[in-house]
Amino acid sequence: MITTRRLRFNGTGSGVNGCPSIHEDLDTGEVIVHGPALTDPDDIAQLHHLSEGEVPIVVPRELLVDFAPKEVTRVPNIIGLEEFDRLFTQFKHTAWRLETRRRYASDELTDTYAQFVSGRPVGWEGIDTEWCAERREQVALGKRFERVRIADNPPTVGQLYLIDNARRNSAVGETILNLWRADADRVGLPDEDFWIFDSRLVALLNFDDADDLVDIELITEPAAVLRYAMAREAALHHAVPYDEFAARWAARSE
Repeated sequence: MITTRRLRFNGTGSGVNGCPSIHEDLDTGEVIVHGPALTDPDDIAQLHHLSEGEVPIVVPRELLVDFAPKEVTRVPNIIGLEEFDRLFTQFKHTAWRLETRRRYASDELTDTYAQFVSGRPVGWEGIDTEWCAERREQVALGKRFERVRIADNPPTVGQLYLIDNARRNSAVGETILNLWRADADRVGLPDEDFWIFDSRLVALLNFDDADDLVDIELITEPAAVLRYAMAREAALHHAVPYDEFAARWAARSE
């Protein structure tokens, strides 16, 4: 059953025909704007992320300043795994991740983890999965995948596994770097585990105390995204390539 919205008229930039105007949904807080459509094909071609069924409209800046809501109570935007997976093919330029945890429970369910902890070599380069194929396809389109992984001193078993696992990531075109946790703490990196796509949106990965992924929060608010982008820049400045990091750790362990 479709429920009719309860809309409140906030105001209009025209005193004659009432167009363009702003209304607000009293239940959801969503804003409805109507005005003249943008129809010139050359103008429309310049728009980013215009989806099928969406209609671009033109409104004066003053209309938004005068009548759009100025405050909002943000509710976390939790997305499902399918929507999360789509982010890895829909982004345009760069997908970047900060990995901060000491273990990931999902890693320990894999055959490769069992091989690693048993002391057997893991032939990462020979592994050909749907994930690997998708990464290669996206990299071939000119997109970049990068990660900085935080490691304790000494690294945990899970972190050592990921240092070894980086050979697979590199084989499909990802750039993997590592950073000691002490250095991450010194430069003020967050404890959060997240992906940032095109410096435009963040997928925050929330884990429970058992190191299982609980949910994924999509963050698009510009000031919040900027905070994660600043963390990315600090991490990239201090991190080193995984093979160099692994060699340094091996030399220290001898």
